[in-house]
Amino acid sequence: MTGTPSAQRSGVGGMPDNGDVPQYRDDAIVLRTQKLGEADRIVTFLTREHGKVRAVGKGVRRTSSRFGARLEPFMMVDVQFHEGRSLDVVTQVETVGPYARRIVEDYGMYTAGVAMLETAERLVAAEKEPAVQQFWLLVGGVRSLATGEHDAGLVLDSYLLRALSIAGWAPTFTECARCGEPGPHRAFSVATGGAVCGACRPPGSTSPAPETFGLLAALIEGDWHTADASVGQHRREASGLVAAYSQFYLERTLRSLRMVERVDPPVRTTPPGEALA
Repeated sequence: MTGTPSAQRSGVGGMPDNGDVPQYRDDAIVLRTQKLGEADRIVTFLTREHGKVRAVGKGVRRTSSRFGARLEPFMMVDVQFHEGRSLDVVTQVETVGPYARRIVEDYGMYTAGVAMLETAERLVAAEKEPAVQQFWLLVGGVRSLATGEHDAGLVLDSYLLRALSIAGWAPTFTECARCGEPGPHRAFSVATGGAVCGACRPPGSTSPAPETFGLLAALIEGDWHTADASVGQHRREASGLVAAYSQFYLERTLRSLRMVERVDPPVRTTPPGEALA
């Protein structure tokens, strides 16, 4: 036989490329990067089939790196890994969704996006355990941020509510979280799990405006017509409740939430939806 033996072929970064080497490929979104040595990075991914993966990107901090820019937070990529003893190694990367540049250029988008990435990393705690629903939810949230289709704060709050619901901590805004009595209700209890009726209302419950309850329900259901039509007062009240709810069930403070920029929507001169007709 002629030609180079497969055991001697090399892929990106000089990694062996043969059938004997344990490798796998997956769609992923980059959550976080850390410097390693002079030229490498440890990259944390949320992948479609393998859950959270931490891998080394060799040489990606060099200006000559062919795929360093693809391994930045918010990027959606098709990535190939070589399995290592402690950390896997990135051997190939192709861009699927180039969301990073658009997000980092806007402070409001960026701060909301960082909070989403931090939440995803917290919720998917174990490595290499599939979390398909969390993956697709995060991809949708990052894509929505990058397109600017909706206010960044609304996208973040919708993502937080849905991500917690997938994790098993779904709040209720339309019926009593304790007894199931249909609403509307006037009280909200983080520890109880959402809206509570007068009979079940525990001490320390808050009393959001009815419009705030409506906004929260719209965010978790994906009713963007209602969410986009909301006003600043109710958005701020809803964001405070979402932040408190998130941090209570995650059992730790989301550091990035303190940096999120909240901007009131512009004053409308036409009824909601009329301009889209």
